[in-house]
Amino acid sequence: MKTKLLILSSFVGFAFLAQAQEISNGVMRFNELRKPIYREIINIPEVNGYQVLKCDFHTHTVFSDGQVWPTIRAQEVWEEGLDATAITDHIEYHPHKKFVEVNHNRSHELIEELSKKNNVILIKGSEITRQTPPGHFNAIFIKDASSFIEDNANEKDWEAVMKAFEQDAFIFWNHPGWRPNIEGSYEWLPFIEELYKKNALHGIEVINGFGFHMKALDWCVDKGLTVMGSTDIHNLIAHDYDRSKEYVHRTMTLVMAKERTPESIREALKAGRTVAWASKYLAGKEENVKNLVNACIKLLPSHFTQENQNGTKTNFYEIQNNSDLYFELELTSGKGTQKITLYPMSSQLISAEAGQQSISYDVTNAYVRSNKFLNISFSL
Repeated sequence: MKTKLLILSSFVGFAFLAQAQEISNGVMRFNELRKPIYREIINIPEVNGYQVLKCDFHTHTVFSDGQVWPTIRAQEVWEEGLDATAITDHIEYHPHKKFVEVNHNRSHELIEELSKKNNVILIKGSEITRQTPPGHFNAIFIKDASSFIEDNANEKDWEAVMKAFEQDAFIFWNHPGWRPNIEGSYEWLPFIEELYKKNALHGIEVINGFGFHMKALDWCVDKGLTVMGSTDIHNLIAHDYDRSKEYVHRTMTLVMAKERTPESIREALKAGRTVAWASKYLAGKEENVKNLVNACIKLLPSHFTQENQNGTKTNFYEIQNNSDLYFELELTSGKGTQKITLYPMSSQLISAEAGQQSISYDVTNAYVRSNKFLNISFSL
């Protein structure tokens, strides 16, 4: 039998709190102290008819060198509004093997049913952990993780990656340059060139967690490889990312897919329709970044004209950000508001001298090359 606790008190606040408590079998439950369980919605509009899927294809659990059980990863991606994820535990590195049985497929298997229940697309993957250089590679859309080479000797480098290639995996090079003091760790080595020539390298992790590997973006642009962004998370997401800020999300790959299916994700990755997103920052091929930004930002027609003392006129506009992305704009051509900050799902007032046909801005947190921001124009 459940009863409500009612206490007469001269303190209205205390009385209200007491009434909120529930007693069952003599145990008072402080349920209002629990963290509410809900799924966040990340608002990003369609881009030229494509759905923008939020994906993290590089995560770890206790089945390699991560700190959490696979079910925690499944809970995190559901709560944070992701559409797809992959657990990519190391094939060759198992520091917890005294306590956790080495099974390269187990971390995926443990959350298959839960992911379906949560309506999150779970893609099978592994991290092929070679010495640096050449470094690490993620293979996703694999069939069986147990068949890879475990020996971490240099002479096995080629064979290990090709085993993933034989499974028709999508293979991307992880965080090139993550160990800058090692010679060749951030170079386009002959080994990488051979993978590229054999079509056994499909993308590069341009943003890894909190690190933007800027030269890798240029390689993707110049060689037609897919731009990837991932957390490479080992601890709790809440431990590493300050989610108290409205613009902070885990690092991820924004995939512009025809449908919300594994097949459409695979097709989009192969076609290179991606943008790496790290909270305030975007990185990708210019066409993809421009299409994404244009889908999010809208300049409304002028709603007011002010006549100035010198006889010129200034038009005022509302500029809207219809997404949960964040944008910083700096004027590059025309006469108008010099700097604009567009917070998620917000608008700003800007002005421009009347009589202009257009005005242009650099989006200074959106990179299309290591040394180039996206530039966008608005018709006035």
